[in-house]
Amino acid sequence: DLATGSISNRRPFVVIPETDGNPDGMTVDSEGFIWCAHWGGWKVTRHDLTGKVVATVPVPVERPSSVAFGGVKLDELFISTADQGISDDELKRQPFSGALLRCRPGVTGLREFEYAG
Repeated sequence: DLATGSISNRRPFVVIPETDGNPDGMTVDSEGFIWCAHWGGWKVTRHDLTGKVVATVPVPVERPSSVAFGGVKLDELFISTADQGISDDELKRQPFSGALLRCRPGVTGLREFEYAG
């Protein structure tokens, strides 16, 4: 309700199975679709306006933590990852843990709103 600021008619946008990890950082692309990093899920997913997964970007790390569009044309998706809580042996198998990954998903992002004050 815009007048009172109260929220009603709550419902899940998407339900992510436990096997897909936990939803973490998200962003919105120029088509209004949501991109979600899956902490513990080895991937990033793109969800349409109904919540359906329409694209999956597998990543070489267990813990992608957030996503953001960048580049001159906002056509690059940057994926931050974490190495927190990963053993030394596991880090040898996941050498990109803690790195910033980049891909071109075929869609563009939105410009960030800038503070005008």
